[in-house]
Amino acid sequence: MRIPRALGLVCATALLASCAPAQSTGNDSTADEMTGTLRVWLFSEVNQEPKEKVVDEAVEEFEAAHEGVTVDVQYIPVDTRAERFRAAFNDPSSAPDVAEFGNTDLAGYVEAGGFADITEDLSAWDEAADFSPELAATTEVDGASYGVPWYVGMRALYYRTDLFSEHDIEVPETLEEVVEAARELREKEPDLLGLSSGGAYTYGFLPFVWAHGGDIATVEGDTHTAAIDSAQSRAGVELYSEVLSEDVCPPQTCSEMGGNDSVQNFVAGRAAMTIGGNFNLNAVEESEVADDYAVIPLPGTEPGSIAPAFAGGNNLGVLAGTERRTLAVEFMKLLGGKDYQLKMYEAMGNLPTFTDVQAEVAQSSPEMEPFIATLEAGTRFVPVTGAWSTIDAQTVLPSMMQQIAGGDATVEEATAEAATRMNDAFSGQ
Repeated sequence: MRIPRALGLVCATALLASCAPAQSTGNDSTADEMTGTLRVWLFSEVNQEPKEKVVDEAVEEFEAAHEGVTVDVQYIPVDTRAERFRAAFNDPSSAPDVAEFGNTDLAGYVEAGGFADITEDLSAWDEAADFSPELAATTEVDGASYGVPWYVGMRALYYRTDLFSEHDIEVPETLEEVVEAARELREKEPDLLGLSSGGAYTYGFLPFVWAHGGDIATVEGDTHTAAIDSAQSRAGVELYSEVLSEDVCPPQTCSEMGGNDSVQNFVAGRAAMTIGGNFNLNAVEESEVADDYAVIPLPGTEPGSIAPAFAGGNNLGVLAGTERRTLAVEFMKLLGGKDYQLKMYEAMGNLPTFTDVQAEVAQSSPEMEPFIATLEAGTRFVPVTGAWSTIDAQTVLPSMMQQIAGGDATVEEATAEAATRMNDAFSGQ
């Protein structure tokens, strides 16, 4: 079974643009009308028709079950979401009742008072018990739930089976072996990148940090403190810096690359390996390397282990100012429930967030197994604070890797500077 093209992973395919928190009273509406127009915002896609068909089916089902209710769905551009949500939070009369949003944007939106606390609604919903715990956590701030995890994107290791076979190279079982194999492949195939993964590919290099026991930051109470300069984090950064070298992925080519360019080199036949997502499968299947590749979970530091991956994806939530809260929650549950998550997977390739639906997908689509195995092994997330938008927009982590790759700073110097910049953002400076 060929997976459909998965489009628009807002916070999985690349670093997000800043979504600075809006100013809002944060007061939930006390109205709860049971008729009228339910307004829904979803993200537009490059190829939107498959998504629209599934959503239209959900709308038809919902309207049939709710007399006097019309569901108005608007598809908004991802690139302008910050401005659209900021305006919506400040003017509830122009806001949707239900909205799709990137999971790394959530903390800032909650700080702005934009989304409703739906903890009790989810506790009364039987299906919610089957959400992957790691993914459910990406909808929570300070222990309260503000959304339903709608889909997730996982990254794993793509590699050229023909090249590994031709040069008698074993499939790597640890991160160090990934780097060693990449170095050997580039030596034997100097026209290729050993491992295509760039300095600006944050969600490509963070698994190296997490696998070594490091982290972006630690949290105690309401206080976040940078941890990218810890000994464990530096060990992961040090190993990834070996990727950004002449004998694996030359800095002049790879230092500025983000996720899309990193994967595109593999798709175009210019790399022996890459770290790519389930959302890249279709492009690889349609490429010249379609018959000569395989995917395995990105290994950790020990044989048999899997490096923690970033749990990127999109959620569905209810706006705090909605005057149709009950209807909004019911529509969110319908579109974000098991039946329609499976339909969205079949239409778009979006990996579901329910563990039982994931098992069904893995059984029917073997190509998804490495990504689901990665998810099941345990994922990690960015710091749950509105300050992450600032850190992200300032490209703190990519700048750190690029300094090291360019020889402008040692690992110790670059991580120390990154930690200082992160702590400034955490403290609001």
